[in-house]
Amino acid sequence: MSTTNKKKSVLIIGGGTWGCSIALELARNGYSDVTVLDGEDIPSSIAAGNDLNKIMEEGKRFHAIFVVSVRGACGLSRDTNDINLGSQSEDDTDAAYAWNRLHDLCTTAWLNDPIYKPHYHRTGYVMAASSDAAYEALLGDIRGHEDEYQKVESAEQFRKAMPEGVLTGDFVGWRGFAKPSGAGWVFARGAIISAKDEAEELGVRFITGQQGLVTELLFSDETKPGEIGSAPKQGALRGVKAADGTIHRAHMTILANGANADELIDLKYQLRPTAWTLAQIRMTSEEAELYKDLPVLFNIEKGFFMEPSAETHELKICDEHPGYINPIYEERSEDSSPGQPKSERIIGSKPFARQQVPLESEERVRAFLMETMPHLAARPFSFARICWDADTVDRMPLIDWYRLNGNASTESRLLLAIGGSGHCFKTMPAMGQVVLEFLEGKVDDRTRRAFRWRPETAVNRNWWDVQGRWGAQGEVMDFNDVRGWTRIGES
Repeated sequence: MSTTNKKKSVLIIGGGTWGCSIALELARNGYSDVTVLDGEDIPSSIAAGNDLNKIMEEGKRFHAIFVVSVRGACGLSRDTNDINLGSQSEDDTDAAYAWNRLHDLCTTAWLNDPIYKPHYHRTGYVMAASSDAAYEALLGDIRGHEDEYQKVESAEQFRKAMPEGVLTGDFVGWRGFAKPSGAGWVFARGAIISAKDEAEELGVRFITGQQGLVTELLFSDETKPGEIGSAPKQGALRGVKAADGTIHRAHMTILANGANADELIDLKYQLRPTAWTLAQIRMTSEEAELYKDLPVLFNIEKGFFMEPSAETHELKICDEHPGYINPIYEERSEDSSPGQPKSERIIGSKPFARQQVPLESEERVRAFLMETMPHLAARPFSFARICWDADTVDRMPLIDWYRLNGNASTESRLLLAIGGSGHCFKTMPAMGQVVLEFLEGKVDDRTRRAFRWRPETAVNRNWWDVQGRWGAQGEVMDFNDVRGWTRIGES
């Protein structure tokens, strides 16, 4: 698709963080026939971006291969290597170049775009660790940028990082750094709604519910009646089927449904749907006023929190860990002997929605509160949930045309925009711009190579890889092993 084809129809599957960004960017650039499909009203109740807040750092430049990142739960990402604006270098790897550029674009938007700027709160943050190994990771993170940070090494220094009465814990073993500017948090749900509303104002259609819940991608085996434009080539996408049986057709379709993408297409194990946990406690009006405009506090092994919601006075706390998966095991072959144990070969992870968290997650949240705000540690949760993102092996996005006869081609009519890998919300404003470049054939070669279809990276994938994340027992956890769940709101 090129700039001369802006009247041709585009379908976007998924109305979450990236889907709304893509819809907005297409509409802003003159695409007049754009439709977004989602199974729920936007923002969806199961979307990770439907949240009070996400961490944002304007940050530092990344130099090497993009592998390690310090995760904030539910897509709350703070990367161990970021950029300064305009810092791309021909000496970078393709991965570093592409990530620096993506971060450049999104930082510019959070600072200047009228849709995104109102939702970015530049409150600063305090980063910390408890073990020697995690602290060494933090030291490596700030290397070359030490002048931007202030050491925080005692309980008194941590407590003084916020107004008196906020941090009352003992902070035993905590060490870290404060960054008073160039970081903070974004109001996630608000940003999605703003992008969606503006896209709708510019003519984008949003179809939700059973008519918008895509259950099947329809690929062409032969010419079918009722196709849009010329008949698609064999193997190309000719339409999508919704839960109510509706067939949606378009000249081009963008798959941007996050952790659910694996259920619609064979991605060759390139995505691992991974879940994180959050809880909320209700504050009084006086407490909410005291906690207003706080810097983010994030111990990369324990958890983090940001200021309470201005509307509900709820404070969100996340326990830090490498994530949970819901593994799918390979089925035993038909010639296996009766009684043979099931295969231990994992072939995927299946997302599910639940507005509760495992009991061990609750314990981690309360342990984090005991170390930071013990006056809140016993307060009941007002809300909790699990939320999903999808990790690629190298934690780079997967943005590429689907394979047609083994090759990436616009003739496949299907563009993938998935693989948030814990970074998806921060990169929200940039993703629409990059996808537009792919649609119009304007993406530079280095970005294209970094984000390419790359199943070779997932051969014999280690589904339990922590991918540079800390916390809990230092392991990715299995939802099948949890001993129980919270019962918030149950009588």
